[in-house]
Amino acid sequence: MPPSIHEMQYDLFIGDRTFSSWSLRGWLMLHKFQIPHHLHMVGLYSGTLDRDLAPLAPARLVPVLRTPQGDIIGESLAMAETLAERHPKAGLWPADPALRARARWLCSEMATGFSALRSECPMQLAHVVQGVAPSPALMADLARLDQIWSAARQLAAPVAVGPWLFGRYSLADVFFAPVAARIIGYDLPIAAAHAGYVQAHITDPAFQTWRQAGLLRRYDPFPYYPTHATSPWPGDS
Repeated sequence: MPPSIHEMQYDLFIGDRTFSSWSLRGWLMLHKFQIPHHLHMVGLYSGTLDRDLAPLAPARLVPVLRTPQGDIIGESLAMAETLAERHPKAGLWPADPALRARARWLCSEMATGFSALRSECPMQLAHVVQGVAPSPALMADLARLDQIWSAARQLAAPVAVGPWLFGRYSLADVFFAPVAARIIGYDLPIAAAHAGYVQAHITDPAFQTWRQAGLLRRYDPFPYYPTHATSPWPGDS
């Protein structure tokens, strides 16, 4: 008898852990929900990305997911919906229909918006960059985070317990994990009400495992804000 879908493993193709925010999201989808997988590194910063992804055409960016049956899936939202569909008991989305709809909304907005946050503060997990002055556009992105996180908590209040947006960890938290890393990595201002949420991300064992694996590789020169002063990442000596 052939193995079931739960006994077979996915293949996840990722870029450099220290910098690839979307790779982090792809990995969290699998790791946090205990979906078996193999990891494969591609040369996002070494210049071999196109060559490494050629066997996965038409994929052109990381992460890329290959199912146990050999189907290729690019784009993190497509990966999220596919995994939720294939693993309905894993709880990737909130169980409550209203919360599930809101979680989908937040993931979609994160995937397509927040351009100032992305461009001014590329994810980097090495240290805290000091002295980056947020532009008005970046401040608007941070204000939007405050708005949608507050609204999510208000909506989930009757059932939510714990630090995550909708009570139990969900794909919404997966999509905002790199945002929390940006807030920490650039010492960005955030409403006090959300400080615990940001801390929950960077102290989560899965996030810490990812970050420590990334720190095994050194970069010289460092690609982002190389001339700015830095301070240690929270918890580093």
